Amino acid sequence: MNWIIYVIGLTVSCVLAVILTPLVKKFAVWFGAIDVPNHRSVHTRIMPRMGGLAIFLAFVATFFIISPALNDFDTHVVLGLILGGAIIVFVGALDDKYNLSPKIKLAGQLAAAGVVIAFGMQIDYIKLPFGDAIDLNSWISIPITIFWIVGVTNAINLIDGLDGLSAGVSAIATSAILVLAIMMGNLTVIVISLILLGSIVGFLFYNFHPAKIFMGDSGSLFLGFSLATLSILGFKSATIVSFLVPLAILGVPISDTLMAIIRRKLNKKPIFTADKGHLHHCLMGLGFSMRKTVLIIYGISLAFGLCAVLLTKASQWGAIVIVVVLLLVMEVGAEAIGIISKSRKPVLRLLRRLLPASVRRTSK
Repeated sequence: MNWIIYVIGLTVSCVLAVILTPLVKKFAVWFGAIDVPNHRSVHTRIMPRMGGLAIFLAFVATFFIISPALNDFDTHVVLGLILGGAIIVFVGALDDKYNLSPKIKLAGQLAAAGVVIAFGMQIDYIKLPFGDAIDLNSWISIPITIFWIVGVTNAINLIDGLDGLSAGVSAIATSAILVLAIMMGNLTVIVISLILLGSIVGFLFYNFHPAKIFMGDSGSLFLGFSLATLSILGFKSATIVSFLVPLAILGVPISDTLMAIIRRKLNKKPIFTADKGHLHHCLMGLGFSMRKTVLIIYGISLAFGLCAVLLTKASQWGAIVIVVVLLLVMEVGAEAIGIISKSRKPVLRLLRRLLPASVRRTSK
């Protein structure tokens, strides 16, 4: 009977998001939560934001609708996710309206992370590719959990630059977590992932290019927070899964964030200074349309998700091969599109030197 509940949860959350998003759109316009184009924007008209409120409401409503039918389900952790998510959505909604300072937003994220920890969700140990799991004391576990939640939350927020981009990448990451949860038989993560996935897909009907509403910080922060919490729930007790799996699932937002930090350091700019050097900016700079850019990044996200699944099945040496190949492809791709630097391309130069002269002439 579980599969019936799964289908109902996915369907109801999707339908609710479809119904709620137009209502939230009207509320956003009335509330004044609108996005005005600036020098960093790729859109040219004023758009309502705060769409994340529709995702959150669909998620919460669906959970309470199907929760009476759930057995062997950890309701306690879901309530922690909902309460922490409510804080995140509230802060994000205020930011969509008033453009809050980074300190206030960080305070909200820390408060939400604190709620998650208070409800018993934290990283208890780390499983390395070689050796046994490393148990973490609470004074180490709590800071690592907070760092993970805040980091992933902001990583999803940073990629929210094109129609449907952040929502689509989050949906793919949620799907990867869902697949792994099914493989491990984790009922709680399966249900949460399905409800979250349905809520995102329903919202995407209005957010994919050409978008009718933006999710805003209320949405990108909530999705980042939810993915960070789901990854903790899904992998904290699975000793067969290394710490690389959640990193792979969230590969696109995490790598884009890390490259942004490196890029700004190389250019001697503050880390938190906004720029137009993110992955989607670089792809559009190569001539790809907004829709094609989003679809390319979807494909990259799917590749990361596949790597995450393979890592759970691979031997230790197989995992090393997967990680090395993945890192090499990421570096070559980053240098090719100039996401870190337009001039520093050491790996590409090395590869060109290793290629036969006839191949180098052909490539030119």
